[in-house]
Amino acid sequence: MCGIVGYVGRKDCADVLINALSKLEYRGYDSAGIAVFENNSIKVEKSKGRLANLVEKMKNDGKPEGHVGIGHTRWATHGEPSDINSHPHGNKRVTIVHNGIIENYKQIKDFLIREGYSFVSETDTETVAKLLDYYYNGNPIETISRVVSEIKGSYALGIMFRDFPDTIYAVRKECPLIVGIGNGENFIASDVPAILQYTRDYYLIEQNEIAIVKENSVKVCDIHGEEIEKELQTADWDEDAAEKGGFEHFMLKEIYEQPNAVKTTITPRIVDGLPDFASDGIDAGKLASYHQIFIVACGTAMHAGMVGKYVIEKMARVPVIVDCASEFRYREPLLTDKDLVIVISQSGETADTLAVLKLAKAMKTSTLAIVNVKGSSIAREADHVIYTHAGPEISVASTKAYMVQVSVMYLIAFALSRAVGRITDEQCRELTDELKNIPDAIGKAIELKDKCQYAASKLINAESLLYIGRGLDYALSMEGSLKLKEISYIHSESYAAGELKHGTISLITDGMPVIAVATQKSIVEKTISNIKEVKARGAMVILVCGPDIEVEEEIADIIIRLPKVDDVLMPMVAAVPLQLVAYYTSVLKGCDVDKPRNLAKSVTVE
Repeated sequence: MCGIVGYVGRKDCADVLINALSKLEYRGYDSAGIAVFENNSIKVEKSKGRLANLVEKMKNDGKPEGHVGIGHTRWATHGEPSDINSHPHGNKRVTIVHNGIIENYKQIKDFLIREGYSFVSETDTETVAKLLDYYYNGNPIETISRVVSEIKGSYALGIMFRDFPDTIYAVRKECPLIVGIGNGENFIASDVPAILQYTRDYYLIEQNEIAIVKENSVKVCDIHGEEIEKELQTADWDEDAAEKGGFEHFMLKEIYEQPNAVKTTITPRIVDGLPDFASDGIDAGKLASYHQIFIVACGTAMHAGMVGKYVIEKMARVPVIVDCASEFRYREPLLTDKDLVIVISQSGETADTLAVLKLAKAMKTSTLAIVNVKGSSIAREADHVIYTHAGPEISVASTKAYMVQVSVMYLIAFALSRAVGRITDEQCRELTDELKNIPDAIGKAIELKDKCQYAASKLINAESLLYIGRGLDYALSMEGSLKLKEISYIHSESYAAGELKHGTISLITDGMPVIAVATQKSIVEKTISNIKEVKARGAMVILVCGPDIEVEEEIADIIIRLPKVDDVLMPMVAAVPLQLVAYYTSVLKGCDVDKPRNLAKSVTVE
């Protein structure tokens, strides 16, 4: 959720922190702030709202001058967005920035009040800052160790002690944290994009490890102060990959990057024309041995799992249960050691999904993670990992991460179907060859942008709309609806087309938009019948369909015809116009496409 950074070096610290925070603002933009060592004291500047507000404030107040500091961009949890609730928090002796949630902050706060401390904010973070001050004995490591033994919840903390003006300290539990290794300068950050302008080398900080970061040295120790040897990691993408590259928004750039992202993800996993996960340490025969598969994820990743469910059950005839992570973990799921849990997460840090993974492992159930970020918490916890190769995805609304997740689900479905004997090697090669051609089809779908923009122009005044589809088209319509509502703020719901007459059709009024997806020829007649039902009640229909779907022109106000691909792979192509419709609707309404209100990219708290 929130983003934290820290810098120790010879550059202007405030400038480095602001630049680094600009690369993390997708993690939260309710407020921003920095703290810098200046003239033997810690100077704090912070402001409600976007990072630009902080920059403007410092033009008037003067920015802190120094070479050591920490910074924060906030997604509000405890306490409304305000200047006072903005991070950093602390006092003259200790100042911190925090990503996460402290679950027992109320008990800590009550204790500290009894000890004579007063509080100015509503945040859980201020209690940690005051607790550090309470236990501070002149030894930062001992102090941090004492505090982390008492706080419960999730956290990544950047900490400054006034008595150590050449050092920043950092510690984590659950929330992501890296230490960037530069030349005569070092960093802490929540995510790699923050440091790419300065270095691609970094250490991954594990649970309750404490980093001591100085200008020319980095030491990592456990809570007992014992030094830990760390393996140096190198980011496999550069700064340009995290920039807009001439596009107006990151979302549009990432839509255009989808063909290459899919190609990069699937190519290493196709050997002799067949799906092959040997490089990931996964044996298709083992996949075939599981009694049932659970796919658990959140939001867009769960929708990718829905596509996987349809394809795996249809082709391999293996039962698949898809559930949202926040519900799955609390309903006492019936897992056994004969099942497989597949978790999907772009960041690899999604809190609810990570909790499901840990639950599955505790129940001796095999786990497989599909993630985009190497070395992420989920990747490190899972029995097996399939890394997607989407590169950095900066826009809060996921596009290319969804597409590569779906492409992996297809490869799994093909491999599993072959392993259980439901398809022959020849049939598997034909399907895999079709998948290899999908990047070109996605590129052709992007060329439909003008038609999608026209369709979007018909939605900007809508208060509510529906997405409908059947089978794979229903799974796809759920993702289309989510994209539209999260960035355009138009109320939108997705319904299985056949369920309309069981209640939802009562919502249809004259001119109400309905976006229908009809790509599956085996059930298209039934979907067309449902479209006629809403059209007869006055709906304005936008139809997304395959090139050879025969429909009467009057059945829809706008028809977007897709490039030709096999029906089973249509979700990968049909997703593109739905993404573009959502994008252009948001643009035409004047919304902030990449940073929709109340949302953050990486949900690292429950």
